[in-house]
Amino acid sequence: MSVFNRLASLLQEVLQRLERDGLLPDGVDLARAGVEPPRDPSHGDAATNAAMVLAKAAGVKPRELAAAIADSLGQDPMIARVEIAGPGFINLRLADSIWREETKAILKAGVSYGDSALGAGEKVNVEYVSVNPTGPLHIGHARGAVIGDALAALLSKAGYAVTREYYINDAGNQVDVLGRSAFLRYREALGETVEIPEGMYPGDYLKPVGERLKSVHGAALAALPEDDWLPIARAAAIDSMMALVKDDLAQLGVHQDVFTSERALVEAGKVDDVHSILEEAGHLYTGVLDPPKGSKPDDWEPRPQLLFRATDFGDDVDRPLKKSDGSWTYFASDIANHLDKYQRGFAKQINVWGADHGGYVKRMKAAVTAVSGGAAALDVKICQIVRLTESGELMKMSKRAGTFVTLRDLVDAVGKDVVRFHLLTRKNDAQMDFDLTAVKEQSRDNPVFYVHYAHARCCSVARAAAEAFPEADLSVAALAAQSMEALSSEAEFAMMRKLADWPRVVEGAALAEEPHRIAYYLYELAGVFHAWWHSGNEDETLRFIVPGEESLTLNRLALVAAVRTVIASGLDVFGVTPREELT
Repeated sequence: MSVFNRLASLLQEVLQRLERDGLLPDGVDLARAGVEPPRDPSHGDAATNAAMVLAKAAGVKPRELAAAIADSLGQDPMIARVEIAGPGFINLRLADSIWREETKAILKAGVSYGDSALGAGEKVNVEYVSVNPTGPLHIGHARGAVIGDALAALLSKAGYAVTREYYINDAGNQVDVLGRSAFLRYREALGETVEIPEGMYPGDYLKPVGERLKSVHGAALAALPEDDWLPIARAAAIDSMMALVKDDLAQLGVHQDVFTSERALVEAGKVDDVHSILEEAGHLYTGVLDPPKGSKPDDWEPRPQLLFRATDFGDDVDRPLKKSDGSWTYFASDIANHLDKYQRGFAKQINVWGADHGGYVKRMKAAVTAVSGGAAALDVKICQIVRLTESGELMKMSKRAGTFVTLRDLVDAVGKDVVRFHLLTRKNDAQMDFDLTAVKEQSRDNPVFYVHYAHARCCSVARAAAEAFPEADLSVAALAAQSMEALSSEAEFAMMRKLADWPRVVEGAALAEEPHRIAYYLYELAGVFHAWWHSGNEDETLRFIVPGEESLTLNRLALVAAVRTVIASGLDVFGVTPREELT
């Protein structure tokens, strides 16, 4: 159990004891009391607001309750000093041995340090990317892919049973257009001169599809009517585009567990199931929608449609499940997708969407609640746009894609690790620039470099120690067996405290579903490490490797190894490979 979890358990034991003694009333919500590091490290190692949040229920002044809590906490060997501050905050200073033992625990756990049982094995479905299979992925898709992948990894580390999913939009008009565009490339492969009309997909990425159709079918397709060749061209194009998408994602280190086909759901009757469930529950009716807000289209007519009572579940308006011609809407298929997830055991569902889907959130959340009878809930993470720049100037478009910068262009330019880390330095709903020049800079202002530099420095220390003490056992197991008693400087304790905060950061980020918190922590951790490193430049006795002082050196090497371990643990959540050297 991590330091802060142990403190939280100790606090709950103290509060329960006060409840039994009558100082706190029965049934008071003790969980409101928390323990966390204080904003100002000079105040101590941890602080609790217990007296502030429980005093009213107890009918006493906060400082009076704080005194009782502090008295009990101070009797535990974990606690070296207790102080009551201000109106009733309680600041705690922990025994030095706590930090030394936690450093050993880090080395024994390895990169699994920070793993939590918070999720208790609850099943979670994280759906991300899920773009129409009509071309290569671009930089906007990269952000959703990275955020979804890191969120899934974070939840897994926090003890949830996570499934990563991609929903293939392979039904509807857009894939028919894709099929027709591929057929034009097929005719081109046969030797015809073709022009790609407006509304079709013009990218060169469809040329291989045309060549493949030619190699399989020869000229036979050209003689068929559209009703016959379109399903063939469409299927070939979808297969090719999904292979391209999967390969693009693999270049970014993203691998999903499940790929669900919209067309397969429709053919399996899942949309019909949605209709039956919602109709039986009384959530459907035939009605006429109001005209669109603003300027009414010239061709708009008030037509009766099958509508879902979305307003009963928090949406702004009711939503059509069928078009006026009787065919299903895209919305109906999307509900089927989420019903299928629920039927597969996912009551907790998370979707990562682009900014252009913001207006779709309320209706989808309403539908998930309705179709599951309130048993399932959908959370949607909207990813704002990313501007790709170079030295502050917008980057030119990709010739291959025709209209956008591809994900592969970006990975080729700076590497997957830089792409992943940088895209995770901001919260998903914040707009951001991705400057190809800035992410290559070797400075503190570049968090990607700064964190990698800390890990590489740890590795260089280990290499230097092996040269300085060639007979010493520098294995992780041997370092974990050190007493750590030689770790006594303020810089060393600052380092140990920051490392011990990692499990708390993991749980907090998982609860908030915010992987960018990991980037903030790693950057701060790197800063503490670099400060500790520089303290040795000012005072030779604080250097990591002290000739002739093997025991002291081994203690410090153990702490350096713990830093390396926690950085690797955090980068593992991000899907980033720690660097042992920087070039």
